[in-house]
Parts: sequence; structure tokens; C-alpha cells
Amino acid sequence: MGVGKKVLNDVKPYMMMILLQIGYAGMYIVSVASLKRGMSHYVLVTYRNLVATLVMLPFALFFEKGTRPKMTLRIFIKILGLALLEPVLDQNLYYVGNKLTSASFSSALVNILPAVTFIMAIVLRMEKLRLRSSHSQAKVAGTICTVIGAVLMIMYHGPVVQFPWARGAHHVDQAASAAAAQSSATWLKGTIAIITSCVAWAGFFVLQSNTLNSYPAALTLTTLICAMGTGINGSMALVAERHDMSAWVIGLDTRLFTVVYSGVVCSGVAFFVQGIVTETRGPVFVTAFQPLCMIITAVLGSVILKEETTLGSVIGAAIIVLGLYSLIWGKSNDIIDKPVHSVAEKLALPLTSVNGNGTNGTNGGARVRTCVSSISCMVNQSALRVMQKGSCMCRSTV
Repeated sequence: MGVGKKVLNDVKPYMMMILLQIGYAGMYIVSVASLKRGMSHYVLVTYRNLVATLVMLPFALFFEKGTRPKMTLRIFIKILGLALLEPVLDQNLYYVGNKLTSASFSSALVNILPAVTFIMAIVLRMEKLRLRSSHSQAKVAGTICTVIGAVLMIMYHGPVVQFPWARGAHHVDQAASAAAAQSSATWLKGTIAIITSCVAWAGFFVLQSNTLNSYPAALTLTTLICAMGTGINGSMALVAERHDMSAWVIGLDTRLFTVVYSGVVCSGVAFFVQGIVTETRGPVFVTAFQPLCMIITAVLGSVILKEETTLGSVIGAAIIVLGLYSLIWGKSNDIIDKPVHSVAEKLALPLTSVNGNGTNGTNGGARVRTCVSSISCMVNQSALRVMQKGSCMCRSTV
């Protein structure tokens, strides 16, 4: 029983990231469908973060009541930086790139994220590189492969690959969409937007890891990031859509579903899960699960959106995946030596004791500890003991 429980606890971070990638794949599909029907990406990001804020706020207020660290100017600036990097820069740039290219292409290109995160961690001295070590060599080789795959995807398109399940299918707006997407200038703009969003996303992971050390309240941090993102994006949307206020109106269609789905799954839950796993396993571990999202998105995109996938995208994506798992193998020898109680406390509800009179008290009675949600239950004390040798990326300070 003990061995089985330990094994289950050890694989929980992997389960969390796999479920998160499935959620992201769904977001890529519904967001492309909405954006290509004319929805403003500024409005989409604003509503997405507003929904995430409203969903996460009750959990933050209840579960972290009395345990929330004191807010300082330094921490506030870090949270503002997180809001600028992810809800503002990353999401807007990614949606622009998604609209100008395709769901399958953008989900494949975004796999450069682990390499960008790794390079950023080295520059910030959060990652140690020993060139004589086989694991460090694997990290470098994986990063180079990732860059080569990304360049190939950008520079070479090749013939269209026909999937068996999508053969003979054509989207209603395929001609118009293909003409816009295949335009060299448009495609290049979309590619640059996606790459820039990856840089912002990598910066978010690194800064989030650092911020959780000084402000270990994951739910509150998530809520504050989404709230600040809502305010900043809302201001940008008011300026960008000042001549067309109807852009703010959404009906009972894919746009509403996109807003709710993206806000709950990809902003609220995702930020919290990423924060917990980032603190225990490091930023590179979190970003290493993107290939799964790419595969799911490619399949769904060809079936639902009737998107075309080129040979260059397939070959480039394969090279990127090869580089990714070389990078993951290199990271497998790293250790994040973290006290068990620090994150475990964040995953549980405050202890509530019941005295003999049936009222809340601080002494006597049984204490009940329940987890924040079924997702947050996946990481407990045993999982937090999983060590990685090498750098302590999550414990570094800026």
C-alpha cells in the first residue's frame, strides 16, 4: 500500500500537466474559431481574465484567509510584472499569431517555449550548466534542435499533409482563410507574434517561480495576476475598439464559450496548477509537456476547423519534440530541494477545530483538512519530496 501510494504521488505532477495540456488544446481550437469570426483579441483577453478573477477570488479569500503573506512594494511590482508578461503580452500576442497562422501551426511553434525558458534561466543564473556533464550536453543539444525545428517550420512549408480522418474535407471559408494565412507577410507577422509571446511566457514562468518564494499564496497570486490583467487589457481594449463598441457584445455562441472556457481552465486553473508544479519541479518541467498539446490540437484542428498541415510543419515539429525530450532528459538529473511543508500548506484548507460546544475554536476536537480542489489534491507531501539534482531554479531570487 505504501509503495503504491508513493508511486501515485510521484506521478501526480505529470498527471496535472497532461490534463492541463488537454485543456490548452481545447482553448486553441475554440479561440481560433472565435477570432476568425471577427472577435477582438483585446476583448477576448479582457473577458478571459475577468472570468478567471471571478472564479478564483472566492477560493483565494476562503482558503488563504489568515495565511496570506503581507503585501510589500517589491511583491506588488513582481505581480504587476507577471500580469504584464502573461495576461497582457503573451495572451494578446499569441492570439494575434493564432489568427494570422493556424491553430496547428501556432501550437507546434509554441514548443520552443522550454528552450526559451532554459536560455532565460541560464542568463539569469537560475540554471547551472556543466558542459562536461552528459545531462548539460543534452540540454544544449535539445535547445539547438528546438531552434532548428522552429526555423524549419518558418522557412519551409512544403506540400499539404492529408490526414486519413480529414481527407476530402473542406472548410466553408477555406479559400478565404488559406489566401490570408498563406500570405508571406501575414504568416511572418503571425510567426513573430507567436515567438514573442513565447519569450513573454518564459519570463512569466521564471518570475512566477521567484514570486512564489516571497509570496507563497498561490490562489491569491493567481487572482491578483488575473485582476491586474483584466484592468490593463480592459484599458487597451477601450482604446483599440473605441470606434466599434459593439466588439464588447458577445452572444450565446462560440465567443461566450471561448471566454468562459479560457477564463476558467486556461487562466484560473492553469495559473494555479502551473504555480504549484513550477515551485516543486521547476519552470522547464512545466513547459516540457507542450508536445502533447500540439498533437491534440493538430488532430482537432484538422477535424473541426478543417485546417491544412504542411510537411514543413510536421518535420519541424518532430525536430522540436526531439529537442524537447533531450532537454527533459537533461533536466531529469536536476534537484529542487524544497521543504515539504511550504507547498503542502498551500494545497490544503485552513485547519478548523470543533470544540465540545460545537463552535469553532483553536483547541480540542477533530481537525479536518481538505484540499482546495480535485486538481490541487494531486500534489501532496510525497510528491514534493521528488528531488531533482542540480540547480534549484525555483528557489532563486532576483
